[in-house]
Amino acid sequence: MRRTPARFLIPLLLVAPLLAGCLERGNRVVENTLSEDDDTFCRANNVAPGSPEYIACRKDRDVARNNAAGRADRRQRDLGEYMLNHPDHP
Repeated sequence: MRRTPARFLIPLLLVAPLLAGCLERGNRVVENTLSEDDDTFCRANNVAPGSPEYIACRKDRDVARNNAAGRADRRQRDLGEYMLNHPDHP
């Protein structure tokens, strides 16, 4: 029996979308309370773009977002360590 390329192509096309999700695994998505756009948030506080207050506002938002991401990463790591150290507790 001769094998045709179509026999391999069809399963590959069916599996490719499932494997594409694995490529996104490295990108972290942080759900945080800072869902507003930074620019919108800073302008809503009557801060003019380009002013030192605006720059400080944007930096504060960046710091808060990075802290939230760090907390989420630590919680995930702590959970993994707990699960490794306590295999008897599901």
